[in-house]
Amino acid sequence: LTSLEMHILPNNNDTAVIHEFILLGFLCSQEMEILLFVLFSIIYILTLLGNSAIICAVWWNHRKLHTPMYILLANFSFLEICYVSSDVPKMLANIISQTKSISYAGCLLQFYFFFSMCAAEGLFLSVMSFDRFLAICRPLHYPTIMTHRLCAWLVVFCWAGGFLWLLTPLTLISQVPFCGPNTIDHFLCDLAPLLSLSCSSVSGITLICGIISSLIIFLTFLYILGTYFCVLSVVLQVPPGSGRHKAFSTCASHLAVVCLFYGSVMVMYVSPGSGDYAGMQKFVTLFYALATPFFNPLIYNFQNKDMKEALKKILNLLLWEISKGFKS
Repeated sequence: LTSLEMHILPNNNDTAVIHEFILLGFLCSQEMEILLFVLFSIIYILTLLGNSAIICAVWWNHRKLHTPMYILLANFSFLEICYVSSDVPKMLANIISQTKSISYAGCLLQFYFFFSMCAAEGLFLSVMSFDRFLAICRPLHYPTIMTHRLCAWLVVFCWAGGFLWLLTPLTLISQVPFCGPNTIDHFLCDLAPLLSLSCSSVSGITLICGIISSLIIFLTFLYILGTYFCVLSVVLQVPPGSGRHKAFSTCASHLAVVCLFYGSVMVMYVSPGSGDYAGMQKFVTLFYALATPFFNPLIYNFQNKDMKEALKKILNLLLWEISKGFKS
């Protein structure tokens, strides 16, 4: 028996108590697994570097970037680092592992942290759209409304809201009995594959968790649509020129991130039948779990002149320090 087969419980084992799950991940040849490991490792490292660069740029450039918009962006980048680190390291370890196992507690914690930060991302995108709404639609009132105090409270609201929102699903799932089999045809502990392993009826829990996830998705998405409808109606009234172009470029990066995130999430959890196929589940989940955090720094950097200038200064400073180290 292989080490993987030794960890798999047989079907309909009503007497067994599950202490670990097997995340099958990507079922492919060993050569393809090595290729996936290298590819995902590179994307993960670049994601960490890109989002860390945004945080450093905002932290070090107090003159231009210490405003509510960039403080929210820095917190969003830190969220992306935590978000991608909640599942990718375990996924990379399982790709090259023979057992591909995760403990029962580890599986529940991965589910909670991953989807809590997914909910927090929706809240951050909503708050960032509110900031752009105030800056463009209420420019005279913006400094008095969007103070650093309010910005700090909004950051706390996003972080706390995301983690509190998933407490109910976590509590419900922790009460579900699992008695075999213990194989999850996924690379992380997602809700549907996990509940499908229950040895009792979970229709009520599935419904409650579906309502909770749909609420956070649709409430934040509809709020973002509403704010940007107001923003576009105001921008289109501005005479053609630099003012309109600056307003469009300010919102373009945020809208691109919104489309990336909500597009993939809705395909997964809202589109009928999309979650019925393991291959589709893995691909879409991989997109919003790894690809979206990777593209976000690129989108914000390419669209934002101030951010590009700050990053150039940081890069020049690093190169100068490196060259000075070599000379010494």
